[in-house]
Amino acid sequence: MSDPRLNDLAAIIDAQGADLSQARVVAGFDGFVDEMIQVVGERQSLEHFDAVSDIPAFAAWVAGAAGRSSLKEVVVQRQDAGGCAVNLGDGLVTFGIQLDLFATLGAPIAAPFAPLVARCHHAESWCSQPGRTLAFEFNDGKLMFASVSQLGELDPAAMERAIADGQLRPSCQAAQLIALTNWTLYPHMTACWQVFQQQVLAQCQQSPLIFIDLVDPRSRSRADISAMLETLPRFQDHGRAILGVNLNEANAVADLLGIAQVEEDGPAMAEQAAAIRQKLGIHQVVTHAVKVAAAADAHSSAIAAGPFCAKPDKSVGAGDRFNAGYCAAQLLGLNLEQSLLLGNASSGFFVRQARSATVSELAQFCRDWQAGNI
Repeated sequence: MSDPRLNDLAAIIDAQGADLSQARVVAGFDGFVDEMIQVVGERQSLEHFDAVSDIPAFAAWVAGAAGRSSLKEVVVQRQDAGGCAVNLGDGLVTFGIQLDLFATLGAPIAAPFAPLVARCHHAESWCSQPGRTLAFEFNDGKLMFASVSQLGELDPAAMERAIADGQLRPSCQAAQLIALTNWTLYPHMTACWQVFQQQVLAQCQQSPLIFIDLVDPRSRSRADISAMLETLPRFQDHGRAILGVNLNEANAVADLLGIAQVEEDGPAMAEQAAAIRQKLGIHQVVTHAVKVAAAADAHSSAIAAGPFCAKPDKSVGAGDRFNAGYCAAQLLGLNLEQSLLLGNASSGFFVRQARSATVSELAQFCRDWQAGNI
């Protein structure tokens, strides 16, 4: 579905997009190596096979294996640099933004991260190993299994050492936006946030945008989520805190805050975002779903349809590219509607091209979207 505001947005990107090269952003702290996997349904030869097409077909095979042994061949198509900070960072540096990345990239830094690290203004690897994700891809979605026990290395003591020994504090003091991602899979992240608030943000003289992406918290206990939701609003003491969530994550947060659930993409997403923002007392809440995105600040709420893609070339990381587009729009001072559209365009380009868009490509994508040519 096209939007009459898209051509105007494209003109804004053309006029102001170069300004993003002056922006400084800090992103942390998650880094994952994603193994992209297909499940073999039938193999015809060494070079050719038919993959299991969809999740219900895979689920039927799993159910049929109950009570007996069974075997399926898998094919690792590639290893990708992953993690929300890494994917978000890739989107930002492709816009020309100066990125300082602090993440669990391994020691030494794992090979899939090398291209992004080379494009960063500064990069530091924390902890001995990155996270690892086995991503089983099907036509109708993906199943992701994460190995994260090693991420317990990132605890308050490790955070304090990183602050003392590295460039995190000066990088944050120079940043217009600080993005903190993946609370869920790092068991000590609430305590690390508290150290970060006290030892880094409290010393920043400016009032940066602070973008927070939880990742789906439903695997954590209600007590853990409640403790996180008590700590999260304190970011507002040091800047303008933005909570970015997908619809599942928004519902998980809403549940703990006593706010109504939203079952489908639609206008109720904006109402929920406004209620979450008010309850937490932060600058903005932005929610993205498959077909729609919504946001709210203290003055208004907005909703925008996205350029839905029925057969994406790549879906892992699409939400992070939405966040990259939204953050870029906020750095340019755009309003909620424009920020949502830019986020949707950034994600829409990514799922079709399997890579992040440049500023000029993003402007052209908006024009093509408006014209119905995507």
